[in-house]
Amino acid sequence: MTEFQRQTDIGPPHYERFLPPIVKKNYGAWDHHELLRPGVMVHVAASGDRLYTVRVGTPRLLAVTTIRQFADLADAYCDGYLRWTSRNNVEFLLTDPAKIDPLIRDVQALGYPVGGTGNQISSIVHTQGWVHCHSSASDASGVVKSVMDRLFPYFTGSKSLPSKLRVAYACCLNMCGAVHCSDIAILGVHTKAPVISHSDLPKMCEIPTLIASCPTGAIRPATVNGKPSVEIEAGQCMYCGNCYTVCPACRINNPESDGLSIWVGGKVSNARTTPQFSKLVVPFMPNNPPRWPEVVDAVERIVTIYAGNARKHERMGEWINRIGWPRFFKLTGFEFTKYHIDDFRHAGETYNRTAQLRHERGS
Repeated sequence: MTEFQRQTDIGPPHYERFLPPIVKKNYGAWDHHELLRPGVMVHVAASGDRLYTVRVGTPRLLAVTTIRQFADLADAYCDGYLRWTSRNNVEFLLTDPAKIDPLIRDVQALGYPVGGTGNQISSIVHTQGWVHCHSSASDASGVVKSVMDRLFPYFTGSKSLPSKLRVAYACCLNMCGAVHCSDIAILGVHTKAPVISHSDLPKMCEIPTLIASCPTGAIRPATVNGKPSVEIEAGQCMYCGNCYTVCPACRINNPESDGLSIWVGGKVSNARTTPQFSKLVVPFMPNNPPRWPEVVDAVERIVTIYAGNARKHERMGEWINRIGWPRFFKLTGFEFTKYHIDDFRHAGETYNRTAQLRHERGS
């Protein structure tokens, strides 16, 4: 008996138990893959076996009834095998190509699109937002829905892109989403220090734990109205909301000053160039639910300009590095502000270390 076949109550079961038979048979022996059409690809093994994948976009937050519908489709077309990707897509794994079109018809009849493969936008990975998160600066599902409605042609393949484009969303700078490493990232931001309810604090919080929760040392013990409490040095606060997590009396949410920022140029891929972190483009945009028009317009502007100017297979960050940030800001029309200057104490590692400068032609 192999290790993964042994039943224990410690840890998750071994993933090999859930692999489709064709994947087990050809594990580590795949030769190549081909993109047949938007949302459909085939992996070809050295043995000649072919595994077909149909990728379906989802809204991430799924009802149990929806998951059961997907499971029923998997039973009908895929011998029960399907998988969720890290960006909230559902992939149906088929061995019979004759079942691809019937599966797509049934998926689309349920209202779910097929696409997101190859040089397209995949589903937007995002956090909880106002649905669940206690420290979110903005909504997640609402913003993502609004953005994806505008970018939908890039998911289905009716509009083309130079390379794959990954969009992410996080509702605060704790970054539960992949905003640090996505081509375009939308990040909720708090802009004011938490407001302390000194009357509630002794009932809800342990002061030593609250003080220790602050990564910048901005929270200090204080006496207010003759009772032990804390004070916050606003100049040291980075609006992370850690204090609110351990003490609800330090409320970080502020409907008037909370908003969104936009970052670009990140990627995880090691192809052609090394992985890159996202960099700030728009420091603040207001919360304007239910459709967030300023954010949607800004993201669409970036995507449109990238699609029209980047070279084939060039990711967002690679394109920006080639043309230079001054040219990027000129093309997009975004304002360069003091917030774009990297003044972190270790910023020297990111500064230009040579005398070489990039100038625009004709300047």
